[in-house]
Amino acid sequence: MNTPAVAPAAGTRAPARRILVVGPSWVGDMVMAQSLFKVLKQRGECAIDVLAPGWSLPILERMPEVRRGVAMPLGHGEFGLGTRRALGRSLAGEGYDQAIVLPGSLKSALVPFFAGIRQRTGFRGEMRYLLLNDLRRLDQAALPMTVQRFVALAAPAGAPLPEPLPLPRLVAQAANQPVLRTRFELPAARPAVAFMPGAEYGPAKQWPIPHFAALARALGERGYQVWVLGSNKDRAAGEAIAAGNPAVRNLAGLTALGDAVDLLAMCAAAVSNDSGLMHVAAALELPLVALYGSSSPEHTPPLAERVAIQTLRLECSPCFQRTCPLGHTRCLTDLAPDRILAALGGLGLAGLEHAGGEAGPQVVHFVGRS
Repeated sequence: MNTPAVAPAAGTRAPARRILVVGPSWVGDMVMAQSLFKVLKQRGECAIDVLAPGWSLPILERMPEVRRGVAMPLGHGEFGLGTRRALGRSLAGEGYDQAIVLPGSLKSALVPFFAGIRQRTGFRGEMRYLLLNDLRRLDQAALPMTVQRFVALAAPAGAPLPEPLPLPRLVAQAANQPVLRTRFELPAARPAVAFMPGAEYGPAKQWPIPHFAALARALGERGYQVWVLGSNKDRAAGEAIAAGNPAVRNLAGLTALGDAVDLLAMCAAAVSNDSGLMHVAAALELPLVALYGSSSPEHTPPLAERVAIQTLRLECSPCFQRTCPLGHTRCLTDLAPDRILAALGGLGLAGLEHAGGEAGPQVVHFVGRS
């Protein structure tokens, strides 16, 4: 027998809804998910917990909308049915009213199912008909951008998206910044430009390292220091950029993800491939030059106001391949350092107003902003 719902007494507040979001497995997607969290908060009082890979917890700590991050004890791609069942049962007592599952895999929907969360929302994916009971059909033409797809899950199926969409806005940990400056001996007198030369997807998304090095030399000559950020995989690239240039500090592989966020927040601007750290820089409202080769800014643009997106839009791009199928990667090699220097000047960096060649920056505002 069903118990009828009882409305709260006059003058009392309804209890805050508890929502578990199963987060994505990539840095950039996790940053974009903050737009969903913001919309959930706009729709009514709620407590948001995010089930996510352990590496992403420092990102979630810098999102005021998130009550807590719950670490997924499995690596990317691991199925781990028993582990997911045990985790779901451990969360059953949290009293979640809804789960929102952002990844499209079957395994990502298991924990909310085992937790017995009564409303389990997500798009159709890998045979999830029994696991999700608020199953949506994804209209890719109507929702071409990843952030739009995330935000659409905050409301009932078919509801219009809010306009404008709230943009991700990370909050750096100010107390950590002087610690990092001391630890890495980073001078405060010269403004810093962050370089993010890595891209997990492959070399067809990576601007040539000699181009980064040439840009670093030009910035050093104009009074800037350059901080290279990234994972240990980007360490060698950072060494090549720093070679013979005292203005460059190679911090790739030396920082945790949360430290990279706090370092970026101290920079005057950033230059980045299409990568997770590009989205972090955008969410910190950093003037940003975003370099696109094999990928497209139409699907996952940096969600910020002061962005110069650099893409040549060749006939062969975007191809979305890890390596150039034609063997030349002209979509990136033909993006000259002078053009990127000019793009930084176009974003208002002091001393760069007349820098670079004739090819000026293509400044693109986030789609959906008024």
